[in-house]
Amino acid sequence: MYGRVHVGNARPFVVFSLLKRFLVHEGFEVTLVMNITDVNDKIYAASLEAGVGSAELAAEMTEAYTADTDRLELGRPDHEPLASATIDEILALIERLVERGHAYASGGDVYFDVRSYRNYGELSHRKLDDMDQGEDVEGAERKRDPVDFALWKAQKPGEDTAWNSPWGRGRPGWHIECSAMAESLLGVDFEIHGGGSDLIFPHHENEAAQTSAARDAPLARLWVHNGMVRLDRSKMAKSVGNIFMLGDALAAHGRDALLMYFCGGHYRQPVEFDDERLAEAGARVRRIREAGRRLAAGPSPEWSRPLRDRFFAALARDFNTPRALAALFDWVSAANSSAAPVGDGELREMLAVLGLENLLAAQAAGAPAEVTELSQTRERARAARDWAEADRLREQIRARGWEVRDGPGGPELLPAA
Repeated sequence: MYGRVHVGNARPFVVFSLLKRFLVHEGFEVTLVMNITDVNDKIYAASLEAGVGSAELAAEMTEAYTADTDRLELGRPDHEPLASATIDEILALIERLVERGHAYASGGDVYFDVRSYRNYGELSHRKLDDMDQGEDVEGAERKRDPVDFALWKAQKPGEDTAWNSPWGRGRPGWHIECSAMAESLLGVDFEIHGGGSDLIFPHHENEAAQTSAARDAPLARLWVHNGMVRLDRSKMAKSVGNIFMLGDALAAHGRDALLMYFCGGHYRQPVEFDDERLAEAGARVRRIREAGRRLAAGPSPEWSRPLRDRFFAALARDFNTPRALAALFDWVSAANSSAAPVGDGELREMLAVLGLENLLAAQAAGAPAEVTELSQTRERARAARDWAEADRLREQIRARGWEVRDGPGGPELLPAA
């Protein structure tokens, strides 16, 4: 990592953290691994520009990434391996590819022989001769074929971090790092490999090819890609310069609105990052909080179950969070129109999968159940225009040390001054 995380970087963190929550809810045992690339060309370039060591910059940015994503309050992945701590496994995987005739050494570099692997291109569905690996022009003369990609790179002037290898001092290429980190923790043929859609080619194509060529087994059974976050209709990226930092977004809009924003778009589709969509997400958050003030702790009524089931059915069908939210807000509407207090159990269950269970936490940590029930009874009196009864109940609430503040979103219970 060579810079602070922006909102586009945060989307896969959110998508796959929530996917884990859903799978655990459904009864699966889930191990979530998110690799940290702390060795690559961009880190060397950024460290030279900043006048610090590459390892120092990578460690600083990794710490910042952890701090920023911690503020999303979704927990940490089960494992967050570092490329720099996986060098032995990377070297072993490269040596295996060389032994099997799928890689070759050239001038201190090692390259994957793309044409030796007949299934290359099956993930991205691209024609081999139309592929550009996006690697530097420097070193092209050492390749047998322009479509080959680097597994190991000889140390260059200005690169202050390197490791010994059978081919000389150097460091790994980006693609082999991720294959080795994943395999070291999950083995091969694991269930789901995720990432942004911009990684399908060349990164994920190369990961899939090199692991299969080395192990005669797929790296993963299912490749799942989230769409890009766009700012001004262009992909949000450090290289483009159109980025909105995650820390700034959290400060401006809040954690809950940001999660609601991400859930409002299907994970596979691109989403625009703009004030209108963030304002809409904030309004949805407020609507749930306001509904929560009128709920009672405990089981939900019979009408709740079909809406709850619709919510989880939407997530089971390609993790369709927009459709799941539609079911959730139908639940909120039904609860708001109910004449009797509604138990919050199934709403809590749905919100927890989306990382938004805290939207009902204030009720649990606030007024006692007796005071909450008096407030709900007062609301029914007000709805019936029985103002005398409403005033009497307000006094009962006050006698118990609480004040009712009526607002456009409904009553709010506050400790009496």
